[in-house]
Amino acid sequence: MPELLTILLMLAAGWFWLDGMRARESAVALAKRVCSGDGVQLLDDTVAVASVRLGRQGGGGLQIRRTYRFEFSDTGDNRRPGTIVMLGHQIETVYLEPRPPIPDE
Repeated sequence: MPELLTILLMLAAGWFWLDGMRARESAVALAKRVCSGDGVQLLDDTVAVASVRLGRQGGGGLQIRRTYRFEFSDTGDNRRPGTIVMLGHQIETVYLEPRPPIPDE
């Protein structure tokens, strides 16, 4: 019986890892699209996991809520933060830190 429990735990850990990799790939693609659409550069072409929690979807079911952080640049010589929150594999929110207005010359 302990062997079965060990196998089930290993399978669950493997599923969690694979699901996290798929969600991360989606977050990277989304960050690239958002940055490109906003005319800024996604730095390092990657996102980093900031938190993993359980969250409720609209129907009340539990899903994994992952928050990813990334950095972008609007001038090429600065770094500004952005975040993506995904509930399961659905996008919940995307945030790019507001950029200061360009002064008139």
